[in-house]
Amino acid sequence: MSEARIIAVANQKGGVGKTTTAVNLGASLAELGHSVVVIDLDPQGNASTGLGVPPEAREVNSFDLLLGEMAFSDSIQSTEIENLRIVPSSSDLAAADLQLASIPGRTQLLRKKLRASSEASYILIDCPPALGLLTVNAMVAADSVLVPLQAEFYALEGLSQLLMTVREVRQGANPDLRIEGVLLTMADNRNNLSQQVEADARATLSDLVYSTVIPRNVRLSEAPSHAMPVLSYDSTSKGSGAYRALAREFLSRQLVSV
Repeated sequence: MSEARIIAVANQKGGVGKTTTAVNLGASLAELGHSVVVIDLDPQGNASTGLGVPPEAREVNSFDLLLGEMAFSDSIQSTEIENLRIVPSSSDLAAADLQLASIPGRTQLLRKKLRASSEASYILIDCPPALGLLTVNAMVAADSVLVPLQAEFYALEGLSQLLMTVREVRQGANPDLRIEGVLLTMADNRNNLSQQVEADARATLSDLVYSTVIPRNVRLSEAPSHAMPVLSYDSTSKGSGAYRALAREFLSRQLVSV
């Protein structure tokens, strides 16, 4: 297996569909036969829960990977979904920024663990909703950043702060980091504001914005409470269709960028 492509799924704003995207893009890529590992770097652990790993089953987790002696290959757990595995979260991550602050090379820790990994075709890192040292570690380790952007007022203002962080990482520890794409989420075509945000995003960011738009969808919202991706929960839902379309578009961009 060749070296994994590492994608940080990041936005410092919470509730924009970041974890939903990490879980369901991962599941969609796995459904297409690609080997995927999701790294849950968010202390809330929603990606872990959403992939069926309850708190009591997270003895080995992303905190051990980042700040312990644990190797990447030893921190990965299986899920119920073929081709999709996870490094689950830990509540210990909530204090990780404080612990990282005193460590030399603190932004390089995850990169050192993941570098030249052939554990999967794709590694998706679900970042916490903050631009602290956990997210910076993910960006330094990653090939690219995928940005979920909720179709709502002020969405683009928040994006500029994230892009500034990407620029800083690129100027320092990871000059090859690029924006994988900006994904519009929770869109409602009946809502004028949603349509305006999409138009503004496409005018401002051009080809960075995925053609695929993730709609507001009840099944997408319900799936995490059943500890499964929407593709498993309701394979025929609009949410499932949207994430399958995103996976196809994502893969076509990979071919162009090679």
